[in-house]
Amino acid sequence: MNNPENIKISLLIPVYNYDIAVLVAGMKSALGVVPEFTEILIGDDASSPEFRAMYNSLEGNGVRVISSEKNIGRAATRNKLALEASGNYLLFIDADMRLPGTAETYLLKYISFLGMADVLCGGINYSDNAPGDPDKLLRWKYGKWREQRKASERNKRPYSDFSTFNVLIAKSVFSRIRFYEELKQYGHEDTLLSFQLKNAGIKILHIDNCLIHEGLESNREYLEKVKLSIENLSMLLDKVTDKSSFCSTLTMLRSYRTLGFLRLSLLLAGIFIRYRERMEIALESGNKSNYFFVFYRMCMFCTYREIHRRKNIIAIF
Repeated sequence: MNNPENIKISLLIPVYNYDIAVLVAGMKSALGVVPEFTEILIGDDASSPEFRAMYNSLEGNGVRVISSEKNIGRAATRNKLALEASGNYLLFIDADMRLPGTAETYLLKYISFLGMADVLCGGINYSDNAPGDPDKLLRWKYGKWREQRKASERNKRPYSDFSTFNVLIAKSVFSRIRFYEELKQYGHEDTLLSFQLKNAGIKILHIDNCLIHEGLESNREYLEKVKLSIENLSMLLDKVTDKSSFCSTLTMLRSYRTLGFLRLSLLLAGIFIRYRERMEIALESGNKSNYFFVFYRMCMFCTYREIHRRKNIIAIF
């Protein structure tokens, strides 16, 4: 077990045009109470003047704002925060999270597991009650089904279930394996980081120390983010050299390899091109099953693979 005197935790929150006043106030309550908790760094990724003013108003007494003059993306913002952090442990959380209890309890849970692994994933929960607005059902339904899982389940595939929305990483590890900054848009920067951690033989331990995801996008906004993330994933698959190992880190990639073996990937791309609009209208209603959403995402990924494979074809969506 680490000597508590040697543990210094920096909390890093990348943010873009999102109200984090309540989150920061809740976490700030543990500064001076939990000795190992030393600072909160807010990474403002070129937000609007109104939000920037709000972040700056949170500064002081252990809270600092690290601003970018132009939007550099989540990966680069996280790397920038890590360089500024004084702690030897980096606690990354997303801006649209909520503490289920006190910050003190949350931090002490992480501290109790230090020494067991250099990377600790706390997990994510969603509200038990479905959103009253049907236009936000898609994100809630899928997150509840696929992302809200106990640590015992996540530890069965620790690298596949890795996510950076709530993770504590030793700075000594992060200084060697950083986020890939060429990914400017939303999605899958954590998939590549997980792949790098696996290749480096760095253990990931999942624990039950969840934060609650509150930032539910509209169904249309979520579909747009899914598109960006799947485009990123396809580009990453082209960039990695060990494609077999990379594919083993994610269910979608394992499924895609199976579809390729069965010569079905081109068929799914064709289905997407022909029926995309109908599928999205159905998904925007919020009434379709999670399996239909998985099928839609798989069809989209197969389409992007064809686009990126042929290179000279312009994306049609």
